[in-house]
Amino acid sequence: MTTPPQTGSPVTGALDAPPRRRTGISLGIIVVCQLMLMLDMTIMNVALPAIQRGLEFSTSSLQWVISGYTLAFGGLLLLGGRVGDVLGRRRMFIAGLVVFTVASLLGGLATTAGWLVATRAVQGVGAAMAAPSMLALIATNTSEGPERARALSLYTAASSAGGSIGLLVGGMLTSWVSWRWVLLVNVPIGIVLVALALRFINEPPRRAVRLDAGGALTATAGLVALVYGFVHAAEEGWRDAPVIWSFVAATVLLGAFAVIEARVAQPLIPLDLLGSRNRTGAYLGMLLLPAAMFAMLFFLVQFVQNVLGYSPVEAGLAFLPLTLMIFSARWTFPPLVARFGPRTLLAVSAVVITAGLGWLTQISPESGYGFIVGPLVMFGLGTGLAFTALTVTVLAGVPPKDTGVASGLLQAMQQIGGSLGLAILGSVFAAAARDAATDPSATGGAADMARHVLTEGVAAAVLGAAVFTGLLFLLAAFVIRRPPMRPPAGPGQPGQPGQPAAQGPGR
Repeated sequence: MTTPPQTGSPVTGALDAPPRRRTGISLGIIVVCQLMLMLDMTIMNVALPAIQRGLEFSTSSLQWVISGYTLAFGGLLLLGGRVGDVLGRRRMFIAGLVVFTVASLLGGLATTAGWLVATRAVQGVGAAMAAPSMLALIATNTSEGPERARALSLYTAASSAGGSIGLLVGGMLTSWVSWRWVLLVNVPIGIVLVALALRFINEPPRRAVRLDAGGALTATAGLVALVYGFVHAAEEGWRDAPVIWSFVAATVLLGAFAVIEARVAQPLIPLDLLGSRNRTGAYLGMLLLPAAMFAMLFFLVQFVQNVLGYSPVEAGLAFLPLTLMIFSARWTFPPLVARFGPRTLLAVSAVVITAGLGWLTQISPESGYGFIVGPLVMFGLGTGLAFTALTVTVLAGVPPKDTGVASGLLQAMQQIGGSLGLAILGSVFAAAARDAATDPSATGGAADMARHVLTEGVAAAVLGAAVFTGLLFLLAAFVIRRPPMRPPAGPGQPGQPGQPAAQGPGR
């Protein structure tokens, strides 16, 4: 499939609006959409008990309310990025929003467990269509330097804070209205975003691009098999036959994908995209950071609800310090990156996050809310800075023709990292909980024992998350290199004083 090259700068809508105002509105649409997609990673967490009662989910199948979304989202992102390059990023962004909004409506009306899981998967498909185009639209309409740093700091604040905001919003909707509104709330927001996008978002010029069908098929199927294998392993164990066959299938399919990409003229992932040492390191970092973040949020929610006894809305409010610190990092990032560069900020952020997680490993059934506030503040500040530093590093120097696939791969790393981290640390949690349940030194009644078991599992899972962020520090220290500084350039152009230059090969 080949699209004819287009020249010029096609513009759709808002022709009577001043350029700066139109750019601001476009960025607002993209940021709100990203926040909505990230909210749906966690907004269901505090609603799961109510969903289980309402739709008669079994305990083992309940996790698919979360995993159905992340499986489709992470598995289809690479394909979504390249299709956006072929069909147009604005078109894919709007189409993805429509699919996501319709699926949210149908999910809110679900009357059976299967119906809900299916609509969550379709939500993931819509998210995979829209998400790669968002970063591509930012990258192709801003220049490297202060302008892009400001735009990306807003975007990544929405990305990194979405998970914690989702807990708050999900708790309020579940407590005050119904669990169904954690899905239905997306409908009016989606309708407004589609209407505004049709008027204010411009379509960047397209070039002749051939869709790599073989690469798309093997990459998508391989990623879905990999994510499914890890998710199913947390439920059934690592020796379960479907788990083993999922990993076998993922190995074969992803190996075939690598062979195909080396041979086709226009691969799904251009090999020169991974030729940059900095960019490859940042992609790996975007796998590790969400692996720690989403797992930490999932297990701490269990602690505050089942050990501290918080209601859903109280559990959501408990994570407000995390959300505030992530957003505060948005304001501090541009001047800090101008002075120190993304590599240094990433290394310092990884240290701060790891220290916070180390603190949290000392949690006990007697720990009150005051004990977890410090780690939440440290995790929020470090995560907000680290997400932005990784995103800036990935997009630096990417040719306009590859921004869609670069963005798709970045988002895929984030979603797959979150899914794999939750699955891996879920296994760590389960093993520690089993050991705690048979600990002869444990005393107290059944309720005390349950809190002890849960807390031991949470502490072990948090320690595993600290291992992920420790690896993130090693990436920043030994893999990613400081980019050279360019001479001063004109206003709004790359190479302004104190701004890192675009990263070159970095081999």
